[in-house]
Amino acid sequence: MSTTTAVSTPSRLGLPRWAAPAGVAVLFAVAYVVFRGTGTLPHDKEAPQFLAITDLREWIDDHRNDNPLFLYFLNYIRLFVGELYGLFQAVLHALGWPGLTGVMGALAWLAGGWRIALLVVSGVSALGFLGLWQSSIDTLALVGVAVLLSLAIGIPVGVWAGRSDRVRRAITPVLDVMQIMPTFAYLAPLALFFHIGAPAGVIATMIYAIPPAIRITALAISEVSPTAVEASSSLGATRRQTLFKVYLPLARSTMALAVNQTIMMALSMVVIANLISAPGLGSEIIRGLSRAQVGIMLPAGVAIVIMAVMLDRMMMAIARKGVPSPGGAAGAERPERGKAAAYGDRAASRSEAMNRRGPHTKLGRVDLAAAGVLGAAGLALIPVLPRQWPESWTVNLVAEVNDAVRWAETTWYPVTTFIKDLVTINVLNRLESLLVSAPWWLVALAVLVVAWRVSGVRPALIAVGCLLAIALLGTWEHAMQTMTTVAVAVLVTLVIGLLLGVAAARSPRYSAVQRPLLDAAQTMPAFVYLLPALALFETTRFTAIFASIIYAVPPVVRLVEDGIKAVPTEVVEAATAAGSTPGQLLWKVQLPMARQAILLAANQGIVMTLAMVVVGGLVGAGALGYDVVLGFSQRTDFGLGFVAGIATVLLGVMLDRITQGADRRPSPRKRKLT
Repeated sequence: MSTTTAVSTPSRLGLPRWAAPAGVAVLFAVAYVVFRGTGTLPHDKEAPQFLAITDLREWIDDHRNDNPLFLYFLNYIRLFVGELYGLFQAVLHALGWPGLTGVMGALAWLAGGWRIALLVVSGVSALGFLGLWQSSIDTLALVGVAVLLSLAIGIPVGVWAGRSDRVRRAITPVLDVMQIMPTFAYLAPLALFFHIGAPAGVIATMIYAIPPAIRITALAISEVSPTAVEASSSLGATRRQTLFKVYLPLARSTMALAVNQTIMMALSMVVIANLISAPGLGSEIIRGLSRAQVGIMLPAGVAIVIMAVMLDRMMMAIARKGVPSPGGAAGAERPERGKAAAYGDRAASRSEAMNRRGPHTKLGRVDLAAAGVLGAAGLALIPVLPRQWPESWTVNLVAEVNDAVRWAETTWYPVTTFIKDLVTINVLNRLESLLVSAPWWLVALAVLVVAWRVSGVRPALIAVGCLLAIALLGTWEHAMQTMTTVAVAVLVTLVIGLLLGVAAARSPRYSAVQRPLLDAAQTMPAFVYLLPALALFETTRFTAIFASIIYAVPPVVRLVEDGIKAVPTEVVEAATAAGSTPGQLLWKVQLPMARQAILLAANQGIVMTLAMVVVGGLVGAGALGYDVVLGFSQRTDFGLGFVAGIATVLLGVMLDRITQGADRRPSPRKRKLT
């Protein structure tokens, strides 16, 4: 009886798999044609909720020194962070360029030998040659304080989460939301409660940099061998002794990666923190953006990249010292790769790179002596040489860079204008018109149906809830414009990422060439990607799209490559033995089996693209990103910027839940068989 039913049901339906989705799409198209222009929610800059938040800020500023919450709590936090920043800044300025060069070179030699020391000494000197010594010192102080506070909070919480599944489950949703939040979203509430200046910038950078410290530390602790823990317990060790004698030593190399990623995240935040008057190199970049002069931005962008490369190489050298033999490390790090990639850091790929290089050799007496001599020489030269970098040793390339940019704009103008206009007129404008002119309820219903089909009931309800909250906040029109930009950028990012990822997975030689480029690209802070985009396309929406694509492509490529390489060799050999062509092997075996990695790549592409598109508000992207920037630049529009930041977070949560839910669900073929 059951066999008859199983056979007769498909014959009675007799519909191809695409019929139902196509029918639903037709129904939505008909509904759009019928109800177009009705139920829209146009943007109102003077909406009551915006004005109310602006008035709240005025009240807070008036009562900052008499309200108990500020007087006895928030102001003390601000004062503590400000004093700590002042201490770091004073120490760095007291060292001067001779002392800082010597001390940094000595630390680098101790971390990784003479090659790392040479790199760091050259990098520190380059900061002076660029004429940005003062700003670089301020940035180093801000990053140092932010990283110190992030690790002071993140490592203990990460250890706790690594040893307690209940704690991990409790903090994971919070970390997920912090991962999704674009950098701009941190600024408005911090400006509201901590005012502006260096303390607010440090706190914003600290909050943004905490998630990798917590998550990688938790992963490192959870991956410690249970056998070692059981052996420690059987010998009578207390929980404290087991933590300090077993967990932390065995997790040392991966925890060094946590420090590395925290530093990279902090560096990517320092530019944006300048919007709330944080000192440092960000002021040069913001000034260049406001004047649309790449010549002003480029030296500061190069200085941030140099700083990132120096600190990255030092921390990676420290991490390599704790790497065990490849046989044990590779297996321990693989579970980390998928999880770490889920929030955009580069810990997994760095672990694999360290495993390929093998364990680091210990320092000898010659290295210790050389590091000591270098550090002592730098300190001895402090009273001899001026502490500020000599003005005569600087190189000013502003005029030359601006001339080169103008030449590029003039020479490539026909090509860049054609590409920009083609995408803007035929794709961006049409998709934006579709979303803005559609009734809000129809867009919400479409999101519900797609999310339900792709990810399930719970993610669908969360996605619709976020969309309705955006409507209630009064930012619907600008949210649809932002979603248009994100959709186009994500589509192009995924196409490029799939092509490059598949090529790298199928060609070890090509992968060996591409992987160092991806490592370098993922080290650069987000703002650096605005420089080539602005030089080629001036200040337009397409500029933000171009910058977001080149920013988001590297992690997508890496995830696709790793997913295809993870397909079991036996399966590939069986398909090849059955006579599959390379194309059939890719489409019928490798891509379906790498589905989770590809969906994870799509999720990361969306999150990173959204973050960059919002930053693109500084270069003409408009919509929510511009609202946030306007909220900081115009005091009377603070409420608009604050609400736009919340709407951006809600938009990110909506897109993230859909794609993460798809990652967890079985494939349609498996659901059909089930």
